Formats: sequence, structure tokens, C-alpha cells
Amino acid sequence: MQVRGDLGDVVARAGCGLDWFALLAKLDQAAFPMLSALDPYGDAVFNVRQVPLLLAELERLPAERGGQWVQEVSELCQVVERDTHRYLWFVGD
Repeated sequence: MQVRGDLGDVVARAGCGLDWFALLAKLDQAAFPMLSALDPYGDAVFNVRQVPLLLAELERLPAERGGQWVQEVSELCQVVERDTHRYLWFVGD
């Protein structure tokens, strides 16, 4: 997970990874549309207007699907919200 600027420059990054198969693979797409957009093999990008929706989903994520990754995503979302032209990237394999 990274925050990048318009030119692709990495502004911040997370240290832990996300076990997509264990944590997100079977989420209800209607209830979690932002998290359901994540793909373990492709990149997903969230802009400043999508970040609040993502944060709301993280807050209601069941505890067994949480962990350190949720805190790190929340912190990266704050980086996106603090400045213009910032994007949260989930980088797939």
C-alpha cells in the first residue's frame, strides 16, 4: 500500500501487507464496495473523494477481518486527505 502523487512519486507507504484471500475475498460487495474493489493481482487506486467511503467501510469491518493493515490504511488515508493530488494505491502482485 502506498500514497502516490500525480507523477507517481511515493509519498508514504505501509509496512505490513494485506492477506486478501483470508480477509477480503468473501466480503459482501454490496456492503463493502470499496474494499471489494481490491484485487490481489491488480492495482486499485483511491482518490481523495473515495477515501472517506473506504474509511467508513474499515470502521464497520468485522473484527476478525481487521488487524494492523486497517490501522496502516487509515493512516495512509490521512496522508491522502492532507494534501492535493494524492492517491492511495493498493499494489497487487
